[in-house]
Amino acid sequence: MKELIKRAEILIEALPYIKTFYGQTIVIKYGGAAMTDEELKKSFAQDIVLLRYVGMKPVIVHGGGPHITNLMERVGKKAEFIGGLRVTDGETMELTEMVLSGKVNSEIVSLINRGGAKAVGISGIDGASIRVSKLKDELGLVGEIERINPEMISILDEAGFIPVVAPVGLGQDEKHYNINADVVACELAIALAASKLIFLTDTKGILKEGSLLSTIKAGQIEDLIKEGTIKEGMIPKAKAASKAISRGVDKVHILDGRISHVLLLELFTDRGIGTEVVAD
Repeated sequence: MKELIKRAEILIEALPYIKTFYGQTIVIKYGGAAMTDEELKKSFAQDIVLLRYVGMKPVIVHGGGPHITNLMERVGKKAEFIGGLRVTDGETMELTEMVLSGKVNSEIVSLINRGGAKAVGISGIDGASIRVSKLKDELGLVGEIERINPEMISILDEAGFIPVVAPVGLGQDEKHYNINADVVACELAIALAASKLIFLTDTKGILKEGSLLSTIKAGQIEDLIKEGTIKEGMIPKAKAASKAISRGVDKVHILDGRISHVLLLELFTDRGIGTEVVAD
């Protein structure tokens, strides 16, 4: 009986959060270990299904860098990076789309569908949803977002589908471009007027001298970057968080995707477990 009461208490704790987020759009950048570990992939899909069934509107943006590198190595092509961004020639772009729009996207969609919800995989090419320009000549087919048309995603969402978005955009030259998935998640959150933007990472959140910063203000981010607290792969996420907050997203969460059911723990319990970024 005590165990049953404990379960009821967990549901009661979640109730005010379910009421608050009902009908709200949540953009989730899915990446890191949560995309490679089989149990974590399963728990992520279960979380997404639950979010949809309690009335939230999840939109997933995924990466796939390690998968792309693995495929390149298998075909004898060496990956090259400049400033953390993959140099993308025509052949690399073909391999990138095979991985992102094919293997990774379809796997996520299948996991969610098997969990009992309805997911649909798209990329920024579909409906010309994401228009880009070339970021830098030396990077090749790497795009910088010019504008997002969220109409297709909104239509899917209103029809009860969960959009799963691969970070590929369409250039003015009609070529396909690789885009940083953190940036896509940020811009989509802004375009969809999302209440939350969530990044799943392979760290506990933003750490300072080994301790988790549970809450930071968007205005602190540049100083934290300058002092070296925010560094390497956390920088694009932190900058995306700052921009999203400045453009109307209520909160940004940076969570440890290595924790099973991390989305539920962060969204539906009294004590969050990652770093939340809020307005000043």
